[in-house]
Amino acid sequence: MKRFTRSLLLIAVLSIAIAGTASAKDFKGIITYKISYPGSELDAQTKAMLPKMLTYKIKGNLAKTEMEMGGMGRQMQIINGDEKVVYTLIDMMGKKISFKMTEEEINKELENEPNVTVDYFDETKEIAGYECKKAVINMDNDGTKSSFIVYYTDELGGQSLNFDNNMFREIDGVLMEFEIIEGNMKMKMEAVSVKKENVPDSEFVVPDDFEEMTKEEMQNMFGGGM
Repeated sequence: MKRFTRSLLLIAVLSIAIAGTASAKDFKGIITYKISYPGSELDAQTKAMLPKMLTYKIKGNLAKTEMEMGGMGRQMQIINGDEKVVYTLIDMMGKKISFKMTEEEINKELENEPNVTVDYFDETKEIAGYECKKAVINMDNDGTKSSFIVYYTDELGGQSLNFDNNMFREIDGVLMEFEIIEGNMKMKMEAVSVKKENVPDSEFVVPDDFEEMTKEEMQNMFGGGM
């Protein structure tokens, strides 16, 4: 259960990081990312549970991430930039559950997040056919400082859906490559394809067969690990 709970936490971090960077521009389509864990010492069971790919669907001010979790199920997140709400959905272990967070609830949680500053650079890198700009995210958590590099593009989106993400709320574009560290694990995400297509509105609605819970109830169900 500890391995499972830890894996859920990592998925939540990845999902929030990506979902916080869409836009109100005209792009509609699907971005696919590969996920790797460079330099992390993982046992075989943990590796099997961690996601390897992520899909990110964008339609104006709506965005959705989805990750498979080692064949055990999937986790999704829906961001509604107009209503300023975020839905987290988990479909695994025979359960379909979801919880909703409003802008007020999110802002309250962000009050306890580390201080973040962003440094921008002229350096660019081509990722999935797009010229991406470089930025360095600097975090100060009560004197403990860390930083990591991100690459983003403003060709696919801007800043309108990043209200829920402390690390990336200043980035005016869609993240295409980045690394973050959660505990002793480093996670890297890199966009490998961008497909322009219409995405049905139904993708951004919580299905009726998902049981709605509070965040606290979901945390208790998975041992407080989210």
